[in-house]
Amino acid sequence: MGTPFRLVGRMLLSSSENRCSTSILLLYPSSSKSPVSDNTCKRHSVFNIQYSEYCMMMTRVKRKKRKGHGGNFGITPPIWHSLACSNPEFHLEHPFFSFFSSSSSLPRLVSNTLGCVSQRQRDLLLLLPLLLLFSSMDLHARPDHCLPERKGQKRKLEEDFEDDRQISAPPTGHARDALLSDVKEQVIVLDSTFSWKESDRAAAKRATHALADLAKNEEVVNVIVEGGAIPALVKHLKAPPLVGSDLLQRPMPFEHEVEKGSAFALGLLAVKPEHQQLIVDSGALKHLVDLLKRHENGLTSRAINSLIRRAADAITNLAHENSSIKTRVRIEGGIPPLVHLLEFADTKVQRAAAGALRTLAFKNDENKNQIVECNALPTLILMLRSEDAAIHYEAVGVIGNLVHSSPNIKKEVLLAGALQPVIGLLSSCCSESQREAALLLGQFAATDSDCKVHIVQRGAVRPLIEMLQSPDVQLKEMSAFALGRLAQDTHNQAGIAHNGGLIPLLKLLDSKNGSLQHNAAFALYGLADNEDNVADFIRVGGIQRLQDGEFIVQATKDCVAKTLKRLEEKIHGRVLNHLLYLMRVSEKAFQRRVALALAHLCSADDQRKIFIEHHGLELLMGLLGSYYNSKQQLDGAVALCKLANKGTTLSPVDAAPPSPTPQVYLGEQYVNNATLSDVTFLVEGKRFYAHRICLLASSDAFRAMFDGGYREKEARDIEIPNIRWEVFELMMRFIYTGSVEITLDIAQDLLRAADQYLLEGLKRLCEYTIAQDISLESVSSMYELSEAFNAISLRHTCILFILEHFDKLSGKPGHSHLIQRIIPEIQNYFGKALTKGISYNQP
Repeated sequence: MGTPFRLVGRMLLSSSENRCSTSILLLYPSSSKSPVSDNTCKRHSVFNIQYSEYCMMMTRVKRKKRKGHGGNFGITPPIWHSLACSNPEFHLEHPFFSFFSSSSSLPRLVSNTLGCVSQRQRDLLLLLPLLLLFSSMDLHARPDHCLPERKGQKRKLEEDFEDDRQISAPPTGHARDALLSDVKEQVIVLDSTFSWKESDRAAAKRATHALADLAKNEEVVNVIVEGGAIPALVKHLKAPPLVGSDLLQRPMPFEHEVEKGSAFALGLLAVKPEHQQLIVDSGALKHLVDLLKRHENGLTSRAINSLIRRAADAITNLAHENSSIKTRVRIEGGIPPLVHLLEFADTKVQRAAAGALRTLAFKNDENKNQIVECNALPTLILMLRSEDAAIHYEAVGVIGNLVHSSPNIKKEVLLAGALQPVIGLLSSCCSESQREAALLLGQFAATDSDCKVHIVQRGAVRPLIEMLQSPDVQLKEMSAFALGRLAQDTHNQAGIAHNGGLIPLLKLLDSKNGSLQHNAAFALYGLADNEDNVADFIRVGGIQRLQDGEFIVQATKDCVAKTLKRLEEKIHGRVLNHLLYLMRVSEKAFQRRVALALAHLCSADDQRKIFIEHHGLELLMGLLGSYYNSKQQLDGAVALCKLANKGTTLSPVDAAPPSPTPQVYLGEQYVNNATLSDVTFLVEGKRFYAHRICLLASSDAFRAMFDGGYREKEARDIEIPNIRWEVFELMMRFIYTGSVEITLDIAQDLLRAADQYLLEGLKRLCEYTIAQDISLESVSSMYELSEAFNAISLRHTCILFILEHFDKLSGKPGHSHLIQRIIPEIQNYFGKALTKGISYNQP
C-alpha cells in the first residue's frame, strides 16, 4: 500500500490574476516520501512539498497580507473536508492534496500520476475532476468572513490564526486514534528534550509548533489534552537548566523559541473553559508570569518580544471568565509586570499586556485596585490617544472594566484626565473603540449631574448620534445607552433633541434586538422630560411610533408607557399654547399630526379648547375622510376613539332624559290587574287591563291618545295591532315599574314599540341590550336599525364601535360606503359631546 493520505480540497487562487492557475499543489506528510516523482512534477507543474513546509509558507504569506504587503496566494475557506474519513486506511492527521483550479486537461495529469500511488489512492485521484467541478461553483462566492466564528475563541489569539481555522467535526474512530497517537508522540519528544542540546531544542520547538497547529482546530483540543500535552508544554515554559558546556554557548540554540511555542499552544488549549484549571494546576501561571519579565535582563529582541506577547495572551485566555484564576494571577504577582509592559516599546506587547489587564479587571475588585495602585491609569490614558486602533481599543477596554461598578476608581479615572480622550474615540475609525468609548461614557454619566453636562459640553453628543445610524448593532446599542444616561440631565435633553437625536432613536424602536430597543426607549424617556422637546416629538411622528411599536421585552413596554405618560403630563400651559399655535399656522400635514397627538395626550378638561375652539376636530375628520389613504383614515379613527374614551361624558349610553311630567309608577301588582282598571287593550285577541292615570304619566303618545281627539279617548277597549303579546306586556311592565329585564331575542321588537309610544327610558334599555351584541358582521345593520327608530344611543355606540375596530372593518365589503355615510353623524356627535362634556365639568 502507498502512503496514507487525506484528500482535503482547499481551493487556491492567484492574487495576480482573476483567472485560476493551472497547477496542482501536492502535499505529503513530513514522515513520508513524496508519492509522485520529481520528473512527473516537472512535466505537469506539480508543486511537490512537505505539508509542514507548506504550512509555514502559507503562514508567512498570510501575515504579509494582513500587514498590507500582498502575497502570492489568496485563500478561500476549505470547502471539502474528510472525503476519505469513512475509509480506515486513510488517516485524518495526514492532509495530502490541496490543488489549484485547472483549465488544462486534469484527467490526463491524473492518469500520469496513477502509477505512483496505491489502488485506493488511485480511486481518490479519479474524483479530482468531479471535485474541481463542484468547488469551482463557489470560487467567487465564499469570502473569508463567511466562516462562522470560533465558539470559544479568546481575544488575543484571533489575529494569529484566523485564516488557518478549519471547519470540521470532532474526530472519531480511527481518525481520533491516529490523532491521539500523534499527540502522544509529540509529548514524548517534549518529555525527552528538556536540555540545551541543539538537536533537543530543535525537536522541542517542532513539537510545540505541531501541537499549536493542531490546537488551532477547537474540535481536537480535547484529544490533545487527553494525550498529556499540558504537563509537557508547561515543563517547557521555562528554559532548561544550564550544565557543563551549556555555559559557554552564546547565543543559546532556539533561545526563547520553545517557551514561546509552549505558551502559544497552552493559550490555544485554554480556549475551552474546562482546560483552564488543568493548565493552572500544572503550574503554568508562575512560569507565564516569569516570562513576562524575560526582558528585565536588559536584552531585547524580536524573539523576546514575541515570547512576552505569547505569555500575556496565554494569561488572558486562562483567566477568561474564570474568577478564581484571575485571583491566582494576582497572587502569583502577574499584575505589576503587565502594568509595566504597557510602556513597552513593542506595540504588540503593549496590546497583549492591556488585553490581559482587561480580562483580569473584569468583575474582580482586588485586581482592579492593584492595577490602579500600580499606577496604570496615566499610561492607559496616554494609550487612549494612540493612533494605533488596536492600542486604544485595548486601553479603553481596560478602563471600562476598571470603572465598572467601582465609583471610587471612576472618580480617579476622571481626575486623571480620561474624559476628553474617551470622547475623542467616538470619532475613531475603529468601531470597537467607538463602542467601548460609548459604553465608558455611559458609565461616566452615572457619576453625577456635572459629569453628564461636561460630557455634552466637550462634544460627545454629535458623534454619539451619528453612531446611532451605524450598521453595527452593538455600536448603536452602546451609543443609545450613553445618550440615555446623558438624557437624565435637563439641559442635555434639549441639546440631544436639538442635534437630531430624536429620529434615529425612534427608528431603533423598530429593531428586533431587545437590548438595542430598550436602550433607545430609555433615552427617549429621558428626552421626554423636557418641555421644549414635546413639539419635536410630535413633529417627527414620535407619539405614533411609541404607540404603534412592537416591543420585545416587558421592561421596554413599561418604559414606553412611562414616556407617553410623561409627555401627557407636559400638555398644558405654554406647551399646549405652543402646540395650538403650530396647529393653526403650520402646513396641513403637521397640523394633523399635532391634532392626532393631542387627541391621545390632552386632558379631558382641554378637549373643548383644542378640538372645538381651535378646530382640531375638523382636522381629525379630514383624516377620517381620506378615502384614498387608509393609514390616515385609521389614524383619525384611533384618535377619535381615544377622545371618546378620555371623556366620561362621551358615554354612548346616557341616562334616559327626564319625563315632561312626574313619573307615576303604580307597581308590579297592578300590571294587567282588573282592579280599578279603566281601560282595556286587545292584543292578539287577548285583554290587557290598564289604568289611564299611569299611562298618561308615561309618555306623550298616551297623553295624546287619551287627551286628544282620538277615538281611543272614550273607548273602553283599545285594539293594539302589530305588537306581540310578550312585547306589549314588557312595555306595560316598564310603564308600571320603571324597570324591566330585556333579552336579545325580544329587544328589537320592544325597541320598535318603545319608539312608537315615545318611551325614551325603555328605548335606552333596549338600545343598551342590543348594543351588547354588536359585532364586525352586525354593526352596519345595527346602525341602520338605530336610524330607523331614532335610537341615538345605539347609533353612538355603533359609531364608537366602528372607530375602535376601524382596521378590522376596513377589509369588509361596503366599509367605505358606511364611513362616508356616517361621517356627518360622527362630527355631529363629537361636536355636541365635547361641548357638553366640558361645559358640564366647568363650575
